[in-house]
Amino acid sequence: MGDLLLVRHGETEWSASGRHTSWTDLPLTRHGEEEAASLAPLFAGRSFALVLTSPRARAMRTARLAGLGGAVSDPDLREWDYGAYEGVPTVDIHRTRPDWFLWTDGVPPGPDGHPGESAAQVGERADRVLGRAAEALADGDVVLVAHAHLLRVLTARRLGLPAEDGRLFRLGTGTVSRLSTEHGRPVVAEWNTSP
Repeated sequence: MGDLLLVRHGETEWSASGRHTSWTDLPLTRHGEEEAASLAPLFAGRSFALVLTSPRARAMRTARLAGLGGAVSDPDLREWDYGAYEGVPTVDIHRTRPDWFLWTDGVPPGPDGHPGESAAQVGERADRVLGRAAEALADGDVVLVAHAHLLRVLTARRLGLPAEDGRLFRLGTGTVSRLSTEHGRPVVAEWNTSP
């Protein structure tokens, strides 16, 4: 059985400034492009059973710069819908909701088409991705290129934890993490690594 390799996209202007970024399709910064390109040696000369990427440009660009050709866009890998908190940094939210915590409090509805999501709803999408990856893992490693909160939820679900436990896994931009198995059970083999 193969491993599940998780790649968080490189830095964007909003990730650098701590703004919640879901559907706003920002490009990578110069530093973000360097982060993504620095991952290429980790993937060079390797073949993968499946490479999936979020449909957002920042994730697709990261996959290309990291040398992950043949990536297939999967809408379930899009980032948590932050609703009305799209583009808002946590520090600003805390001015009116000092005890607010994304993982337990969720977000208020945003503009049309962006009602916001709960951790459980993001977990349902993560479960679908894990289901698609499961078949391919029988043939080798699977790479998922996506976003911090989505990948953290996906990790929790892979480990058999509730979606809210994604809060336990900090994840930086331009990093690779590896979920493997030990004695037939899912484990974190590497986390938040960069070259």
